[in-house]
Amino acid sequence: MLSSSNKHTLNPDHWISNYYNYLFNYSRTRISDTYVIEEIIQETFFAGLKSMKNFKNKSSERTWLTAILKNKIVDYYRKCNSNKGIIERRMLSYEDYKERYNKELLDEVSINLGYYDQTQYNELQEKISSSLEKLPKRQARVFKMRIVDELKTEAVCEELNISRNHAWVLMARAKKNMIINLSK
Repeated sequence: MLSSSNKHTLNPDHWISNYYNYLFNYSRTRISDTYVIEEIIQETFFAGLKSMKNFKNKSSERTWLTAILKNKIVDYYRKCNSNKGIIERRMLSYEDYKERYNKELLDEVSINLGYYDQTQYNELQEKISSSLEKLPKRQARVFKMRIVDELKTEAVCEELNISRNHAWVLMARAKKNMIINLSK
C-alpha cells in the first residue's frame, strides 16, 4: 500500500485478505503439506507483527512478507533435519494427533528420547496430556479444535466467534507453549 509520500506502509489488519493466497501459492511450490504451509504463513504474519519496527520502507509490504516467509521456509527445512525438529514436528503435526497415528507417534518419540519400557512410555503419554492441560483455556480450545477435532480454521472461528487472525495467533502461541511444556 502506498501512502501519499510514496512510502510503503504496513497494514497488518489486511495481511490475510491481501497476501494469504499469494504466500500460500508461493509456499506450495516449496512445501507439499498444506498444514505445514498454513503454520509457516501463520509464523510469517506473527514474525511480521513482531518486527514491524524493522520495516525500512525499501520494499512493498508483500515483498517484505515474502522475505520473512522465505526465511521461515529455510528454518522449517533446517529444523526438519535436526533430531529435535523431527520430534517436535511429529508431536505437533496435524496428522499425528489423529487417533490412528497416536501410537506410532509415541513409539517414535519413545525411541528417539530413549523411552524403552512401558512405564516410561506411559509417562510420555501423560506428559503430552499434561502439556495440553497447561495451555491457557482459549489456546487449548483452539488447539484441540484444529488438531484433535480436525476442524478447519473457518469452523473454529465461527464456533468461537473470533477472527482468522486471532485464531492463528492463538494456535501459534499454543504450539509454542506445547513445545516449552514438553521440553521441561
